[in-house]
Amino acid sequence: MRFLPTAEQSDFARTLHGLLGASDVPAAVRAWGAGDHGPGRAVWSRLAGTGLFALAADEAYDGVGLLPVELALGFVELGRAGVPGPVVETAAAAVLLSALGEAGEEGPAKRFLPGLVAGEALAALALPGGGPYVLDADAATYCFTVSQAGELRLGGDAGESLRSTDPARRLSRPAAQGELLAAGPPVLEAAGTALGWARLLTAAQCLGVGEALLASTVQYVKQRTQFGAPIGGFQAVKHRLADTLLALEFARPLVWAAALGLAPWEVAAAKLAAGEAAYAAAMTALQLHGAVGYTEELDLSLWLRKARPLRDAWGSPSVCRAAVLRDRER
Repeated sequence: MRFLPTAEQSDFARTLHGLLGASDVPAAVRAWGAGDHGPGRAVWSRLAGTGLFALAADEAYDGVGLLPVELALGFVELGRAGVPGPVVETAAAAVLLSALGEAGEEGPAKRFLPGLVAGEALAALALPGGGPYVLDADAATYCFTVSQAGELRLGGDAGESLRSTDPARRLSRPAAQGELLAAGPPVLEAAGTALGWARLLTAAQCLGVGEALLASTVQYVKQRTQFGAPIGGFQAVKHRLADTLLALEFARPLVWAAALGLAPWEVAAAKLAAGEAAYAAAMTALQLHGAVGYTEELDLSLWLRKARPLRDAWGSPSVCRAAVLRDRER
């Protein structure tokens, strides 16, 4: 089993890294949190131009086939840059619709997938086992919900937005009713597949967020001085940073293994490890930055406030542990 990206996959990740580095993503995140989706949609359009969302859709619907490894690599870069919006939800919705197309329910796939792949449409998504809220329903073009009974509906207006630790993540209750798009066992099967992809891509995002937090902290401790010396030279600081790096590096192969196999317990293990590593990186960054780490004016806050919500999104640590144990006990 290969755990290193190919040259082509690495080139794709570098392309995304360069694109996002030139896009002033922090400004787009702040605007998104204030309710202005324009800058974020501009970043979204550039991402779609690289073919990112096409990696989550079947070729019959303008995609390039479902490629989880490439998509996970891309989502690491999205997490590293702190890209706002329902990126995971849009990709998972594309997976859901592609799976339904394969099952013979071509109507929803043909109707919605081309817009999602092209970056012209954003999707909010609620799935069984995915939590009680939908993300960014106010910004989404479509809001899809799958009920426990296996009904896929195109939701109407979502309820009032709820507060989140991350101001750029707007949560709301999914609409109770909406246009029925498909129903039956194929919908539940497709929803299970989409849930796995959502967890995988959130794990990849967590990995990127953790790496960004660690890089910022390492840079900062080289500059901040106490007792006439950079604090990065203190043994306790070195140990804290080393522990953070180890947690991220141990999570990385779990994410790649999950992308290669897509087994539910592997995806849950990757989500658990990456989510906890990102949250630990946030705690390390906050402590080592000192009082300045609490300020919203510092761009660091944009990543600090993402770590906890992403850790819990699409499967909290307890849910992921239970999923791993449930599979191992069979």
